[in-house]
Amino acid sequence: MTKAEKKMLILGGGESGVGAALLAKSEGFSVFLSDKNEITEKYVNILKAEEIEYEQNQHTEEKILAADEIIKSPGIPSNIPILLKAKANNTPIISEIEFAARYTSAKIIAITGSNGKTTTTMLVYHLLKSCGFNVGMAGNIGQSFAQKVMSEKPDYWVLEISSFQLEDCYQFNPEIVILLNITPDHLDRYEHNFQLYVDAKFRITQNLDSKQHFIYLKDNAAISREIRKRKIPATHYTISLQEHQENGAYIKEDKLVFNLKKTKQDFTIDIKEIPLKGKHNLSNAMAAVLACVQVGARLKELTTYFKNFEGVPHRLEEVSVVKDVKFINDSKATNVDSVYFALDSFDEPIIWIAGGVDKGNDYGKIKDLVLKKVKYLICLGKDNRKLFDTFKNDLHIVYQTDNIRDAVEQAFSFAQPGYVILFSPACASFDLFKNYEDRGNQFKDTIKKIERVGKMR
Repeated sequence: MTKAEKKMLILGGGESGVGAALLAKSEGFSVFLSDKNEITEKYVNILKAEEIEYEQNQHTEEKILAADEIIKSPGIPSNIPILLKAKANNTPIISEIEFAARYTSAKIIAITGSNGKTTTTMLVYHLLKSCGFNVGMAGNIGQSFAQKVMSEKPDYWVLEISSFQLEDCYQFNPEIVILLNITPDHLDRYEHNFQLYVDAKFRITQNLDSKQHFIYLKDNAAISREIRKRKIPATHYTISLQEHQENGAYIKEDKLVFNLKKTKQDFTIDIKEIPLKGKHNLSNAMAAVLACVQVGARLKELTTYFKNFEGVPHRLEEVSVVKDVKFINDSKATNVDSVYFALDSFDEPIIWIAGGVDKGNDYGKIKDLVLKKVKYLICLGKDNRKLFDTFKNDLHIVYQTDNIRDAVEQAFSFAQPGYVILFSPACASFDLFKNYEDRGNQFKDTIKKIERVGKMR
């Protein structure tokens, strides 16, 4: 079968799906894109300009089941009826990441984890690029990997990879894998079975061999448990915030300590050189350095370029200080573990704005820390019963609203000088917002507007 004869069916008309469609067309395949919902004008215009056949607000079963291969967007669950029928027909179903990786000869640094993967991805990219490497960044961040493969030819790709993307990866084979942590998240997608989520994350290691590198947080219980169960033949580099590591990195006093047995390298980096807030970011920094050293970056350069890393928007982002009250935008925190890291990053009294679409959260995991750190809780969302009921009897005031301006105004009315107002939702955003970026931007815009009209004290 020639490429022109092979029917590539793209399921989903967002960034990932449209990127896959563009790459498939450029490679000469017969392409059809199908989205059960309405496709945004931006992507409709791209499809029309590139003369890619598509449909929206429906899935035409005949066309989908006639495909030779299906590229599924990560937001689409694998158990929808049309995909079950395709599987019954033995139609290969892959992710956009799997598809795009076929068309690059660059070495791949792949980063996953429940929390910290965006920060670590951006940090690895920043450090390598600053050190002069020809490097690109894609995946679950910014423009789709497929579309970037068409326009960029780096020597290294730094990819942020989600569990949803990994579900449909089979031959994907990174040179370096970073597994930051695994904690309960997206359990609504995984039948509320944590092991299914763990299994999805560990798909990133399925093709590693003895020439490749596997960096992971040894302190994480789920990872340590799986490592004992699985045979992963890559060179292992372990990270710990708690104890000495023979081949990897750990913390000793005020330094990050690196022991690299294979290359006989031992070195340290002062924690004060790391411009990222929170203990969790120290493990992210250690993972990033270990990856960069494997590529060939020099320690002196890495230490220098750490200093001008600006961090990730919507992740512990300081927005403003008004009358000695600090506003922190942590909209990217969509699970309780992210909130734990955020709360643990501040010594000041906190007013916590949280809520949205619950993904199976267990707020009991962070209750002790919340009671220790948080003075007031503002519930922002259409249905926050679970969040509200968890804390209603323990915090001084629990306020509920579905209006972000109201949430910010109420938070500030409770604040005293020296307080932190922390917007760290612990939930998905799509009850009131387009996505977490829209949510974070509206939080920042609200602060600016309220400052401008002088309604803050």
